[in-house]
Amino acid sequence: MTEDALTKTGDRRADAGSPPAPPGAGTLLRLLRDGRPRTRAELAAVTGLARSTVTQRVDALLAGGLIGPAGEAASTGGRPPTTFVFDPGARVVLAADLGATYTRLALTDLAGRVLADTFADIEIARGPAEVLGWVAEHGHALLAQAGRVPEELLGTGIGLPGPVAHDTGRAVSPPIMPGWDGFDVPGFVGELLPGAVLVDNDVNIMAVGEHFARWSRARHLLFVKVATGIGCGIIADGAVYRGAKGAAGDMGHIQVPHGADVPCRCGNTGCLEAVASGSAIAAALAGRGIEAHGALDVVDLARGGSLPVLRALRQAGRDIGEVLAASVNMLNPSIIVIGGSLSQAGDHLLAGVREVIYQRSLPLATEDLSIVSSQVGERAGVIGAAVMVIEHGLAPQRVDALLAG
Repeated sequence: MTEDALTKTGDRRADAGSPPAPPGAGTLLRLLRDGRPRTRAELAAVTGLARSTVTQRVDALLAGGLIGPAGEAASTGGRPPTTFVFDPGARVVLAADLGATYTRLALTDLAGRVLADTFADIEIARGPAEVLGWVAEHGHALLAQAGRVPEELLGTGIGLPGPVAHDTGRAVSPPIMPGWDGFDVPGFVGELLPGAVLVDNDVNIMAVGEHFARWSRARHLLFVKVATGIGCGIIADGAVYRGAKGAAGDMGHIQVPHGADVPCRCGNTGCLEAVASGSAIAAALAGRGIEAHGALDVVDLARGGSLPVLRALRQAGRDIGEVLAASVNMLNPSIIVIGGSLSQAGDHLLAGVREVIYQRSLPLATEDLSIVSSQVGERAGVIGAAVMVIEHGLAPQRVDALLAG
């Protein structure tokens, strides 16, 4: 990071005519979060700060436990200088991935590494008080399991299976979440757990988790979750793209040509989700006398080699590809990741997606496009929820405020 870029991240004075304030301790921490040990002299050279100012900032970060000594650098004459490095164990983060029929909870360090986790079959339709109460109760249990105390919690990140107004953390008219519309999730959880509470759509946090853990060099990525429903998380220029109201990526309710009059839970007909989701495939199979009640049953049947199921998955992939082909032309991602429970059924779903995208999208848009299965799997959501809290909590101005407090 250049000196100019670092200076721009510093807090600015209230009056626009004043020069920017010098980088604080939070800016030095952002520099050290790449994991490379640096001396005070190196930090001074990169930031342009005086050695005495750097020493003051480093001492504050040391006192806050956010960095630690990492040995000595090579001496250029005299006593070898001490190097310093980010300590990801300084705080912990609680992350919850709430699906239609499950809840996955994890405790991570500040590098997004899972320290402890748990899983339960809890339907989101049970309502916010019961589901979020479970999150808080088991969050405290995970803290104890990892030998940490609540005071070390930087915050809690939560993914919900429906539209979310990210700035307020409230669900907006979610079709499968009775009792959640407008519910103050951050306020409720904030009464039970310390630290900030951030909420986003579940597919957005999965996109963040997959991008962070496996594709951080890709600036443009689409993550498609195919499970009980279908949704898409968009990473544009390295950050989540939510749109004007947080509804970006709701591809499950785009109409597909052969959907015809198939009713969708949103009230329309012919939606992608109504013909290609795990629940839709299971319903279609059940209508043909094949016992299937949901996405996981479809996965089990596919793994058992059921030809009708494999054909259904291939067609579902084609239907998803129909919608994604337009997205590829419009957004030009370099990676499309197919995740969610149905992605665990083998390559037939992925093959159908690839078949249509490479046929329908522009050659320039697909020239360097990779279409792959999720590399992170079931933990993508909790990792993404943790990263959401980490990036928020370790923003330079918040680190400065944390150390000042």
